[in-house]
Amino acid sequence: MTELQFAHEPDASRYTLHHGSDLVSVLDYRDDGRTVALTRAYTIPTFRGSGYAGELVDRAVAHLEQAGERRVSPVCWYVADWFAANPQRSGILVERRAG
Repeated sequence: MTELQFAHEPDASRYTLHHGSDLVSVLDYRDDGRTVALTRAYTIPTFRGSGYAGELVDRAVAHLEQAGERRVSPVCWYVADWFAANPQRSGILVERRAG
């Protein structure tokens, strides 16, 4: 089985996941220096249903946790759902202020 390759592409403000030579999933973000807003998780249609987006979000969150410099705002619905399914990883999330 071909290994998955995870990459951070800061010049493009994205994380990527490749399966062999194929780009399978992309996670876009905005970084304001304090918070990383994860804005869009996208899997190439022919690769959907294989768990690539979840794997990419998991690796990106691990990357951000390891760096320890930023909080995360899950702007993308998929990322928000991923955090809801993985509450043990929610320590990195930006605290929401009451309206």
